[in-house]
Amino acid sequence: MNLKKEDKIAIVSTARKIDVEALEYAKEVLRSWSLQVVESPNLRAEYHQFCGTDKQRRFDLQWAIDNPEIKAILCFRGGYGTVRILDKIDFSKLKQNPKPIIGYSDVTALHNAVNKKVGIPTIHATMPVNFKENSQASLSTLKQAMFGEKYSIEIPSDKRNRVGTTTGEIVGGNLSVLYSLSGTKFDIDTKDKILFIEDLDEYLYHIDRMMWNLKLSGKLSELKGLIVGGMTDMHDNTIPFGKIAEEIIMEAVQEYDYPVCFNFPAGHLDDNRALVLNQNCSLAVSNEKTRLNF
Repeated sequence: MNLKKEDKIAIVSTARKIDVEALEYAKEVLRSWSLQVVESPNLRAEYHQFCGTDKQRRFDLQWAIDNPEIKAILCFRGGYGTVRILDKIDFSKLKQNPKPIIGYSDVTALHNAVNKKVGIPTIHATMPVNFKENSQASLSTLKQAMFGEKYSIEIPSDKRNRVGTTTGEIVGGNLSVLYSLSGTKFDIDTKDKILFIEDLDEYLYHIDRMMWNLKLSGKLSELKGLIVGGMTDMHDNTIPFGKIAEEIIMEAVQEYDYPVCFNFPAGHLDDNRALVLNQNCSLAVSNEKTRLNF
C-alpha cells in the first residue's frame, strides 16, 4: 500500500463541493512529492452544497477504488455527505488491490467503512482544502504516512493526561460522525484498540451525550488507549454546562486505567498531523511528554 515516486493518486470529494484554487495548490504540492495527480471524473461538479449528486460522488469513489492505476485516494474535503454514499460502495477491489484512503472530518465515515469491510490501513490526515494553511508538520507527516515511512509525533504533556504505555491499532476520527454511525453496519469496533476522537463546532452537552453513547455501548471499557485531538470552537448554552470538552471526556473514562492523551495535534486544526489507522503503533504518555510511534 505504500506509495512510490510517479504513482498516481486520485483526488475525489465524497462530501462538499471543491474550491478550485485550493485544488490547484494541492496538486502542486503532491507533484512536488513526485506523484501523478488525477482528478476524479466529477470532482468539479456541484449540486447544492455537495460535490455533485450522490450518484456522481458514489461513481467517483467507486472509480478510484476499482481503477488499478490509482494507488491512493485523497479526499478533497469534508463537510457532510460521505455517509449518504457508503451503502452502495463495493469495497471488494480494495481487498484485491489495497490502497490508502486519506482524509479526516466527514471522511471518518469512509475510514470506518473500510475498517469494517476490508480491514486495511487508512490515513486520517489533512486534505487539499486545508493545504495552504496547514503547518509544515501536517504535510510532512501526511507524506511520511503515504510513502510508508516510520515517523513519530512527540508533544508536551497535558495536565489532564493519564500516563501509561500501550500498543495497538488506532481507530476513530470525528466524534459526531462516529455517533452518527452508531447502530449501523459501519459502527466502530473499539475492542483492544486505541481510540482517537476529535470534533468541531459542537455544543458541550452534545459532546457529553456522544461520550455517554460510547460508554453505554461498551466502546470505552475495553480500549488500549485514548487519544483526544482538537476539540475546536466548542459552544455552551446560556446556562453553562459546567465542564469543558476535555473534562467531559475524562469523566467518561475515569473508571478505566488505560493511557489517555489530550491536546493531540490532529483534527480541525492548522497543525493536523497524520495518523495511520488500523495499523499497529505505540503510544507512550508520561508526565513530561506524549509520543506516538508509527
